[in-house]
Amino acid sequence: MLFQYHNGPLLTGKISVNLIWYGKFKPSQRAIISDFIISLSSSPSSQPSVATWWKTTDKYYHLASSKNKLSSLSFGLGNQILDENYSLGKSLTQTQIVQLASKGDQKNTVNVVLTASDVAVDGFCASRCGTHGSARGAMINGESHKFTYVWVGNSETQCPGQCAWPLHQPIYGSQSQPLVAPNGDVGLDGMVINLASLLAGTATNPFGNGFYQGPDTAPLEAASACPGVYGKGAYPGYAGELLVDGTTGASYNAQGANGRKYLLPALYDPATSSCSTLV
Repeated sequence: MLFQYHNGPLLTGKISVNLIWYGKFKPSQRAIISDFIISLSSSPSSQPSVATWWKTTDKYYHLASSKNKLSSLSFGLGNQILDENYSLGKSLTQTQIVQLASKGDQKNTVNVVLTASDVAVDGFCASRCGTHGSARGAMINGESHKFTYVWVGNSETQCPGQCAWPLHQPIYGSQSQPLVAPNGDVGLDGMVINLASLLAGTATNPFGNGFYQGPDTAPLEAASACPGVYGKGAYPGYAGELLVDGTTGASYNAQGANGRKYLLPALYDPATSSCSTLV
């Protein structure tokens, strides 16, 4: 499988990742996600690391730079906005997701909307665990900027077999024992998996005309091209060989900031035309 570059812009320079929390999340749950964002650019003290995982996206920039001069991308944790009172209710449309995303700054940012486990979103569980896209932002200094956004839902009570596998038994196929979640929270650790996948897609295909394979209505992107692959030897229903925490028994493949461990999806490596895993 070869990824095509459709000559569109990629995200470049220093980009802030703003987190918009919709519904009720404990501070300890929010820390799992914010530490993951910090880990994308922090200097790893031990390997395999989240930062090393993210470096695979650099290879897309090297390919694109041969056509357009691009600076590399650096993600940092931006602002966090709490909407604990469900200002738009507990059943959201895609339009409302974009409305929530627009609450964050709109220049040099990715605005991430994270919906709590009791919030229904159009298409959630039925066809998707999250999404990424772009929208026209407010006028800044007389210019209208497009901003990028990501939405990920907490699937813990609605569809963990679909959106938190392999940390929960799958909804179909072989019913092997689920893996122990690295941060002890199936819903939030599942959100990290989907957020990681969608951030990789946002970096390499932010406006729908970057790197992808297949039709633009259902593109295969950096992570979605490698479904269900987390370690070497993965096959459908088996996540692959992973590291195991000796104390908690949790499975992981990346270490991050503040002593965190995470389970992250394989990324498609355009240099080798294969799915690249950390372990």
